[in-house]
Amino acid sequence: MAAMAAKKMSVKPSRKASEKRARSEPTSSKKASRKQVKRADSGLEPDPKRIAELLRRLQAAYPNAECALHHRNAWELLVATILSAQCTDARVNLVTPELFRKFPTPQAFAQASLPAIEEEIRSTGFYHNKAKSVSGAAKKLISDFGGKVPQTMAELLTLPGVARKTGNVVLGVAFGKTEGVVVDTHVLRLSHRLGLTRAEDPKRVEEDLMRIIPRDHWIAFSHEMIHHGRQICVARKPKCAECPLETLCNAPDKTWSSH
Repeated sequence: MAAMAAKKMSVKPSRKASEKRARSEPTSSKKASRKQVKRADSGLEPDPKRIAELLRRLQAAYPNAECALHHRNAWELLVATILSAQCTDARVNLVTPELFRKFPTPQAFAQASLPAIEEEIRSTGFYHNKAKSVSGAAKKLISDFGGKVPQTMAELLTLPGVARKTGNVVLGVAFGKTEGVVVDTHVLRLSHRLGLTRAEDPKRVEEDLMRIIPRDHWIAFSHEMIHHGRQICVARKPKCAECPLETLCNAPDKTWSSH
């Protein structure tokens, strides 16, 4: 009898657990369904027609948009892009003419002392780290690539101070190669406002953009978005009443809306 009682006692919890699991399964499925609907309505799976119209309007607003960093060759562009981290392109363009006059080649940068480079780039901010990156990139270029800027992302990423953003700038602007999409602060901010991504990490944002933007527009798209971010869709107070993309945008921080 004691054994039978023990057996019955051991069965009851398992039944309750099974019933609890059975009751919870439909609930979790409903939650999953609601999440799927939310994702579908969030704008994170953009309509191809909307993307095509967005690209058309950007191209019309900024025809032949180009990189704002002044440079004469791939090496100068590489240096300028490294210096542009946490700094405006306008400030970098004020610094680089004298910088490249004093250090005209990768060899000159490699031979220069860090304090000498720092003195020239001080106003761009974070000049200690930037000087190390530029000097290190120059030395790596000479030792591994014959003094020439490599033309693949894998090789560019071996250079000090170079991440995907810098690699994409150099490949796209200097060599016309569409390896990826440049994601700077403007592209990141506008991509969120336009509902093109919800990711925060630049690499994830780039992956989202590469999935929905046609590859033959990757280079131009970045330039156009950067120009738009500087001129119209500014960070603190976007000029929505002047924006050619306004009817395609449902950002919560819009300053004016026609719909």
